[in-house]
Amino acid sequence: MTPIGFTPDSSDDAEKNNGDGSVDFAAMMQQMQKQIQEQFSQLGMSGPGFAPSTEALPKNIVRDTAKKFVTAKGSSPIGANDVSKVAEAFSIAELWLNEATFFPQSTVPANSTLARSDWVDATLAGWQISVEPLALGLTSAISELLRDSAGDDAQSLAEAQMQIPVGMIATLLRSFIGSLMATQLGQSIGGLAGSATGIHDVGLPLVDPVYPALVPQNIDEWAQDLDIPIDEIRIFHALRESAGARLFSHNPWLVSYIRSAISDYARGIHIDIVAIQRQAQEIFDASAADSAEFDPTKPESFTMALNEGIFTPEETPAQRDALVKLETVLALVDGWSECVVRLAAGDRLPNIAALQETLRRRRATSAPTQQLFSNLFGLEVSPRLAREAAAFWQSVGTIRDMQSRDQIWSGILPTATDLLTPENYLTSIQIPDDLSSL
Repeated sequence: MTPIGFTPDSSDDAEKNNGDGSVDFAAMMQQMQKQIQEQFSQLGMSGPGFAPSTEALPKNIVRDTAKKFVTAKGSSPIGANDVSKVAEAFSIAELWLNEATFFPQSTVPANSTLARSDWVDATLAGWQISVEPLALGLTSAISELLRDSAGDDAQSLAEAQMQIPVGMIATLLRSFIGSLMATQLGQSIGGLAGSATGIHDVGLPLVDPVYPALVPQNIDEWAQDLDIPIDEIRIFHALRESAGARLFSHNPWLVSYIRSAISDYARGIHIDIVAIQRQAQEIFDASAADSAEFDPTKPESFTMALNEGIFTPEETPAQRDALVKLETVLALVDGWSECVVRLAAGDRLPNIAALQETLRRRRATSAPTQQLFSNLFGLEVSPRLAREAAAFWQSVGTIRDMQSRDQIWSGILPTATDLLTPENYLTSIQIPDDLSSL
């Protein structure tokens, strides 16, 4: 693919020079837009362009990018044998879970067996709703930037020095931010589709109404190199999937809780246009010297720019608190699932310990949800925190009972610190018999 330069070619200098030695940036933008659209068309994708989008996170870009990743990896069709085996695994899993959790069984629909492409279709709306607050936060920050920059002498001086108008840079960013995030989200979803064993494997509420489903192709690949019967592995994943479905189905407030953490983070986004101008100018200049350095037709180039901090806002204490909130609830969901699955399996799955250890080990190096949130927020859920959450739920079930353990989800959730002292946490949420001293 031919990279697009950010400075005019020698053949076009006469057309893009204003006569005073400065560059006609508007003409350059038009040429870049045309080239970008042409090359994205060659890829079978619609280019982001520079025109403002009515969507903060364009759905078509998310879907098209995710589908292309799935197509590249391969998506095996679902056969009657797959449907039968998954149905049998869910039947066993639901029966065992009745003894391990207070939450009743969720509805298992007819489409509980998914191909990779089906998984994308099923979860796409959930991803869109979950991540959209971040795109809205960035759009809001850019709108604020436009208002603040109007009539600012310092900004006018900066744009004169940089030869990149503030308004044009802000418009370009507002146009591209949604496409950048949509592309990055689509890449993440497409990548997850190649490894997620079920809808709730990622530990997020992604479907409404909630239901469990498995991806046989990914379970078969997950089972490779394990000296464990595939039927046992399938039941293990059915237990995890059904446990997650029960949790989210009977605690619908968790959906808004997780999304509010993302919204809280997004509300604190502020963009420093001067810093962006400076960094953008450096990348633009580098592209002129080495055209392979930054190619706007390649999503990975924008990912590189994001990773280098060109569009990264400064994190505030409130945003850090929001990330801790998100990290903790993800660990609580993962830990609760591990605890419930272990209890449900009991001694009926001879290799349950090995299966959970394999899951923990793979989670530590390539956890799907953690990869996604690391890309979008810089958030990395510590494997240690997930282990502490599993131990916390185990301890609460031992100290109290199964119903008391599960009813915690309808009250005040424990903090990361509470995970280390379950006894103290239980005491703190206990309502005293004598309320006269309150």
